[in-house]
Amino acid sequence: MTAYRRTVRLVLSLLAGFLLAGTAAATAQAQTAEDGYRFWGYYQWSNGQWAFSQKGADVVVPADGAVEGWRFALGGAKPRFPRAAGDFDAICGKTPAETGKKRVALVVDPGTPEDALAGETPGPATGTCVVTDPKATGAKILAAVAPVRIEKGLTCGIAGYPAKGCGDAVKNIKVPATDAPVTLQVGPAVGATATASPSPAASSDSSSGTPWTGIVIAAVVVVLLAAGGLFLSRRRTAAK
Repeated sequence: MTAYRRTVRLVLSLLAGFLLAGTAAATAQAQTAEDGYRFWGYYQWSNGQWAFSQKGADVVVPADGAVEGWRFALGGAKPRFPRAAGDFDAICGKTPAETGKKRVALVVDPGTPEDALAGETPGPATGTCVVTDPKATGAKILAAVAPVRIEKGLTCGIAGYPAKGCGDAVKNIKVPATDAPVTLQVGPAVGATATASPSPAASSDSSSGTPWTGIVIAAVVVVLLAAGGLFLSRRRTAAK
């Protein structure tokens, strides 16, 4: 009887093991076969990390000193954050504050080649300091930096990337557990007060315009020659 019970326990243990193995395999398969989307995600830098925005960029009004983030990625249930930290000082530190305006650091990360649509190549992640009206929304701040393609109320393209598509569904996506960090390419501030300087077009106009002085001189010469010819003609007539 004891041997029988031991046999039954062994069989049950093996069966339980097979069931657990099957469950684990099914879970792994479900994770591998996750469905997702390609889209621009909107984020805010808070307490030293990125957080997915709970509101749309057209209603969020960032405060002075805030850091906004956009990331294009192939994602599922887990957000794909911008791969660079939201360092306000690194982006806006050299831009002086202006009375009646706010400074907002903007991070735009087009993502990795694996995130991209076929035939498209993502550019580098950039950081821009935007000096703007205190009531400017996240959407206005983004539009101050680059052209934005919007379809059905969704931000579909930033600075022409991607050229087509908008939140397209993708089957069986493979999302990495983490993204390798990148270094931002920080560009000049947008909207900051700058000293005006003559544009190349204006300089070209002043130097290559119509030569009015030459025309006037030529006209005077023609008039003098005509007068001289008339005077000689009258003298000849008088001599006859």
